[in-house]
Amino acid sequence: MTERSRDERARAALMADIDRLMRLSAPETGRAALSPRVRAAFEAVDRRGFVPASEAHAAYEDRPLPIGHGQTISQPFIVAIMTELLDLAPGDVVFEVGTGSGYQAAVLAKLVAQVYSIEIVGPLAAEAKERLARLGYANVTVREGDGYAGWPEHAPFDKIIVTAAAPAVPPPLIAQLKPGGKMVIPVGGAYDYQTLMVITKAADGTIAERRTFAVGFVPLTRPKGAR
Repeated sequence: MTERSRDERARAALMADIDRLMRLSAPETGRAALSPRVRAAFEAVDRRGFVPASEAHAAYEDRPLPIGHGQTISQPFIVAIMTELLDLAPGDVVFEVGTGSGYQAAVLAKLVAQVYSIEIVGPLAAEAKERLARLGYANVTVREGDGYAGWPEHAPFDKIIVTAAAPAVPPPLIAQLKPGGKMVIPVGGAYDYQTLMVITKAADGTIAERRTFAVGFVPLTRPKGAR
């Protein structure tokens, strides 16, 4: 069997796992399957291009992988369901907290007009910026910074996605979410129970929160002394 054939089989098996988990989590998420747009975007992004060479053998396994600096690339199912729960439209401007290796940003870029992504770990931000540019994701802008504080210069955002767990939903992100917008964020302690939350902001600014299922993310870190 050629390497290409092995990769194709591994990617097909990954999609089968994701389909199974979508069905199992449907009572909590309300989504029994990926929408055609999200599925096409997810399949168009090769996860192998976003993991270290030492982890390439596991790129198509449905589990998080280390990317250095104490951070991980998320489990593919989690990337898929978080993307699905955002209800993305082609013209959306999206803010991502926690660029990591750039994998989630790449999936988002296939679905929306513009992605602004912020990463607090300097080397990861630099690597993701170079990687996304090299792979042709011209509608993704990456910078190093404190994601808790958002990115006011480009706010308000149609959608916000946070790929690290915060003890509570950061007020600056609520403020930078457009009326009618949606945020998906894991909420909970660093080594405690975490829940994937869907936050919606009504046209009048009213906030609604919906819990889905338990997750395990690295903590949302902030600069020393930040409040």
